[in-house]
Amino acid sequence: MGIRLGCIADDFTGATDLANNLVRAGMRVVQTINTPAGPPSGLAADAVVVALKSRTIPAADAVAQSLEALAWLRAAGAEQIYFKYCSTFDSTSDGNIGPVAEALLDALGADFTVAAPAFPDNGRTVYKGHLFVGDELLSDSGMRNHPLTPMTDSNLVRVLQAQSRGKIGLVEHAVVAAGPDAVRERFSALRADGVSLSIVDSVTTGDLVRIGPALAELPLVTGGSGIAIGLPANWGITPSADAASLPAASGRAAILSGSVSTATNGQVQRAIRAGVPSFVVEPLRIAAGEPVVAEALAFADRHLAAGPVLVYSTAAPEAVRSVQGRLGASEAGALVEHALAEVARGLIERDVRRLVVAGGETSGAVVQALGVDQLRIGAQIDPGVPWCAATLPGGETLHITLKSGNFGTPDFFTKALESLR
Repeated sequence: MGIRLGCIADDFTGATDLANNLVRAGMRVVQTINTPAGPPSGLAADAVVVALKSRTIPAADAVAQSLEALAWLRAAGAEQIYFKYCSTFDSTSDGNIGPVAEALLDALGADFTVAAPAFPDNGRTVYKGHLFVGDELLSDSGMRNHPLTPMTDSNLVRVLQAQSRGKIGLVEHAVVAAGPDAVRERFSALRADGVSLSIVDSVTTGDLVRIGPALAELPLVTGGSGIAIGLPANWGITPSADAASLPAASGRAAILSGSVSTATNGQVQRAIRAGVPSFVVEPLRIAAGEPVVAEALAFADRHLAAGPVLVYSTAAPEAVRSVQGRLGASEAGALVEHALAEVARGLIERDVRRLVVAGGETSGAVVQALGVDQLRIGAQIDPGVPWCAATLPGGETLHITLKSGNFGTPDFFTKALESLR
């Protein structure tokens, strides 16, 4: 039997965020790292999430990768397709949300879908088409300082229109509150008006549940991970603890953090204050040819036997801007990603089998460096962040969590490792 839901995520932490919500709703979920090379076979899952690293690459490349993933998922029998992006709508005026969504619509022969980034459990809500992060408009939040996708406009209809060919609409909260039939009627009216993509207001988890039944007939759904909460019930699937079962954990533990988000900065400082031995990776030292990776692994050798270690490049926005001014944003990011990926390889050689990774780009670099091609999704640590199990090339099990930079409580790092003991 084919899979019910085939998902395409534009970064690796976003993929696990989505998979986490599907598991919580009762689906058995497998996450692949990039589109698998071979044909689909032996997928014991209700949903498959293909994790791409396409959020900040050129739009044409993001479209090509997403269409490749779509073809693979359709060959696997996916009944509905889900394009997942960040709940803070991370993008530029060129995309990649609009171009990818429109390309998927065209490939599916569909004329309409939603853009629903809200995830109220994590403080992401949409009202009158405006995205809020907690109590702040997106444009006033820490996302305005993002080094790759600074979000300076909270009006998502305007943001999406700037990167789309077709007409953008809005399903307002009053319609959502009226229930699935009212949402369906609004969809029909938007279609008749030539709208191909529509932002959907959502301010509570109940809103997401109400929207879910109205999405059952759409070949394509796009959004953050929150809108996934209401989808499994369309197939009669209900929450089950069995969906989140993973093998028992063992081995040493470590934390790698490359995110520059405000939330992760706080989590790094909290872990340091809690006494977790820490080593900072500095891009300027890497660029100067200094042996930063070797130093980080020597540091790990001194501390791993006693407990988890933290290796991080996370820094305040002003420090990040200073480094980018000297190295360039892309070069600085690439240096850090490569270094942390090399550190991850070294940690695995040192029997680390419980690994916390913070940051979407960092997570992508790490899982690729480790040769991980598939993840089984387990229980939630914090909203949007589950533990996962991967099989390493040598056959051993690695427990890993891939945390979006903006997610998690201040004590996330220590809480994550304590939950897996």
